[in-house]
Amino acid sequence: MITAIQPASTLSLKEWAVAVKALGEGKQIITVRKGGLYEETREFVLEHDTFYLYPTYEHQKPEMVKPAYHADLEATLEGWSPDQPTVPIRYFAHITDDVELLDEAKLRALNPYHIWTDNFADVRLHWKKKKPLHILFARVYRLHQAIELPIAEEYKGCKSWHHLLQEIPQTDFTPVLTDEEYQAKRAEIMDVLR
Repeated sequence: MITAIQPASTLSLKEWAVAVKALGEGKQIITVRKGGLYEETREFVLEHDTFYLYPTYEHQKPEMVKPAYHADLEATLEGWSPDQPTVPIRYFAHITDDVELLDEAKLRALNPYHIWTDNFADVRLHWKKKKPLHILFARVYRLHQAIELPIAEEYKGCKSWHHLLQEIPQTDFTPVLTDEEYQAKRAEIMDVLR
């Protein structure tokens, strides 16, 4: 059994809103990272194993998401505009595993386990070619009450991580998947990566 503790800090990982939706609905348990364009180290570093999920909307592209998830992408954009004053924080994640990957065949084998097209996955793998792609296994928890945060200038730009400028009230939360469901999905994906 995995015991969850709400994040101890305001650290959040920026991710496409459609990916946050997929993680938050248990449609996938992995996310892939290589770092934002403006990371201090120019590569992805897992700063902490538990953090909030900060949905981003600006760079979502339908051609990078499998057609089966286009309706989910459209749902994230309903009512959204570039001058949106707030962003909802609905989830936090606990990373159970961080697997580094350079093997394109194994990346292809992960296709059934995420929402992205092969092209999206290839772009992430081949960017900074000598650096590994991080396959993060995320046990996701839903806050019982979403928190609407004002969008600050500090949240903008191509960085993976940022600290939220206000505290998130400690609130009740529920795992998106049961322990058994999560462990079964994790084991299946780990078999692909061996």
